[in-house]
Amino acid sequence: MTPHISAKPGDFAETVLMPGDPRRAEWAAKTFLTDARLVTDVRGMLGFTGTHKGKPVSIMGSGMGMPSMSIYANELIREYGAKTLIRIGSCGGMQPEVKVRDIVIAMTASSLSTPSQSFFHGMNFAPSADWSLLNAAAKASVAQGISAHIGGILSSDTFYDEREDHQAALRRHGVLAVEMETAELYTVAARHKARALAILTVSDHLITGEALPASDRERSFGQMVEIALASA
Repeated sequence: MTPHISAKPGDFAETVLMPGDPRRAEWAAKTFLTDARLVTDVRGMLGFTGTHKGKPVSIMGSGMGMPSMSIYANELIREYGAKTLIRIGSCGGMQPEVKVRDIVIAMTASSLSTPSQSFFHGMNFAPSADWSLLNAAAKASVAQGISAHIGGILSSDTFYDEREDHQAALRRHGVLAVEMETAELYTVAARHKARALAILTVSDHLITGEALPASDRERSFGQMVEIALASA
């Protein structure tokens, strides 16, 4: 056991899907996995393991923000042998062509800072997705008839960001969306030679102010899970 995960050795599969919300992890496990069983619930952060098309898969919440993601990604990789981590979560659209309900697949993740920043002694590390996962996700989205946006996103420590000049600079440089976890996930995975990818649903839009109704989020979330499972 680790300080934040109560599972025993072997309880987690090598592939772990990671929504932020532990209740979404529970829903996804019960909806998409066969014989899903609860393997951890420390601090209410639920983790499940089952199978998908005969292959072991785990689904575990990551919590909100990069510090929380860093804890779970590190422990899953270092202590439980996870080799593929796929974030499945929501994001805010930042480009006019990125609409609410659209899927964004993050090729890179910019940030102002991450919990891993001190590792680089002032250098700017460029966190990026694993190519094999990115390529597989792109193909899976096409196969499922989903037109996904693929490119750079921002991982922010600030949910209520009021810097409009900051947002304008990001839009000018083609950043597709903003969320709060991916840059650290990609960095931790790179450090430990694991594979990582983020597949996101646009739940709201920073330009238009449009937001996805709660009743529609589950359907869109399901699309992310299906792409993630096909990619892994």
